[in-house]
Amino acid sequence: MAVAANDDDLTASERLREILDAGDDAALRGFLDEISHGSDLADLLEELDEDDRVRLLGVLAPEDPALAAEALAEMEPEEHPEDSLAALHPDQIAAVVAELSDDDAADMIGEMEPADRDRVLAALSHEDAGDIRDLMRYDEESAGGIMTTELVVVPVDATAAQAIDEVRRQAQEVENFHGVVFVVDGDGVLLGTVSLQSLVTADPGAHVRELTSDPEAAVLPETDQEEVGRVLSRYNLSIVPVVDAVGRLLGGVTFDDVIDVIEAETTEDILKFGGVSGEEELRGGWLDAVKSRLPWLLVNLCTAGAGATVVLLFEPTIDRLTYLAVLMPVVAGLGGNSGTQALAVTIRRLSLSRETTGQRWSVVGKEFLVGLGNGLVIGLIVSTIAALVEGEPRVGFVVMLAMWMNLTVGSFAGAFVPIVLERLKVDPAVASSIFVTAFTDMCGFFLLLGLATRFLL
Repeated sequence: MAVAANDDDLTASERLREILDAGDDAALRGFLDEISHGSDLADLLEELDEDDRVRLLGVLAPEDPALAAEALAEMEPEEHPEDSLAALHPDQIAAVVAELSDDDAADMIGEMEPADRDRVLAALSHEDAGDIRDLMRYDEESAGGIMTTELVVVPVDATAAQAIDEVRRQAQEVENFHGVVFVVDGDGVLLGTVSLQSLVTADPGAHVRELTSDPEAAVLPETDQEEVGRVLSRYNLSIVPVVDAVGRLLGGVTFDDVIDVIEAETTEDILKFGGVSGEEELRGGWLDAVKSRLPWLLVNLCTAGAGATVVLLFEPTIDRLTYLAVLMPVVAGLGGNSGTQALAVTIRRLSLSRETTGQRWSVVGKEFLVGLGNGLVIGLIVSTIAALVEGEPRVGFVVMLAMWMNLTVGSFAGAFVPIVLERLKVDPAVASSIFVTAFTDMCGFFLLLGLATRFLL
C-alpha cells in the first residue's frame, strides 16, 4: 500500500524528511516497512538530495534489496539512479544488482563513470558481471540494449513432462515470467514457442516438437527500439525474441520495457516538435534549458527576419492602407495553424507506418485538398467581415484570396516539408515546424500585401 499521510496530515515526503533530519534509522526502517511498491519509493527518492538517497538505500538494501532494486529501476533516468547505486557499499551493491533484471542492471551500470562501473562490476559474481558486460555491448536504443536474457527456454527434443519440469525450474529464476516458453534446438536456434496450456494438457510423453508453434516475429539485436515497439504492437505480443544473424536466441524484449521506450520517444518527439532539444532534461536546471533552446530561437530569429523583409518591401502599401496591419497577423496566423495541423498528422504518420514512396506523397495531395476546402470557408468568413468593416467589397475579395491561398499553402507545406526532410535523412520532428511557420508567414504577408497593391491601389 502507498503511504499517503499520518495522523498529523503530513505527506509521505514530509514524514520522510523529518525522519532523515532526525537521524533515526529505526524510524526510517519503520517508514520503509509501510512501502510495498518500488514506484512509490522511487517518487520519494526523486525528491531527496543525493546524500539522503544513499542513506535511505543503505538502510533499505540489507533488509529488502528487492524493493531497493525496484525503486532504482523505476526512477527517471535524468535523476541518475546509477549514482546512488554506485555510492553504496559493495555488499549492498551486489545484493541490489542481483534483484535487478539484467537489462535494467546493464542500463544503469552503463550510465556510470568508468571508475564507478568497474567498482560495481567487481562487486558482482563473475557470471553476473559477464552477462551485464555482454548486454552493455549493444547500443542502448537498440533491441539488444533493452532486451533481457532471463527467458524460459526448453529443448525441442524434450517431452511435455520434461518441459514442464524445466519451466518450473527456470521460472523460479526469472524475475518476470510472461508465460511464454521458447523452444530451441541443440545449437540454441529459435524454433518457436509452446504455450503452457499445450504443455499441461498434452500427454506427458508427447514431444515438444509436436506442440511448437512458429514464432510470430523476431528482431535482430541491432533493431531500433522504436521498431521493436511497432513489432510488439502489430502482433500483440507480451515479449518479442531477439535473435542473431543465424537465428540463435539471445534474449527478449518485454512489453513493459517497450512502454518505457514509447514514453521516452514520445517525450523526445514532443520536445523536438516545440523546437527543444531532445537532450534537455525535463527536471534540469535553467542554464541547461537555455543552452538547449537558444540555438532554435536563433534559427527562428532568422526565419522571422525573412518574414519581416517581405513586410518591408510593401511599406508604401501599408502606409496608404493601414488596416492591412490588422489583417496581416490574421492571414499569417491561420496559415500557420493550418500548417501545424497538417504537420502533426504527417509526422505521426511517418513515425507509425512503413509506406511506399507513392503512399508518402499521397499525403501531400490529401493535405492540399484539405487546405483548399478549409481556406475557402475561412476566407469567405473573414472576407465578409473585412468588407463590412471597411465598406469596400474589393477589400473582402483581397482578403478572401489571401486567406484561401495561404491556408492551402500551409496545409501543403505541413505535409511536404517533413516528407522531404525524412528523405534527406533529417529528423522531421526537429526542424519542420520552424520551416513551415516561416513559409506560411512569408506567403501570408506576400499574398495579402501583393494582392492589395494590385487591386486596391
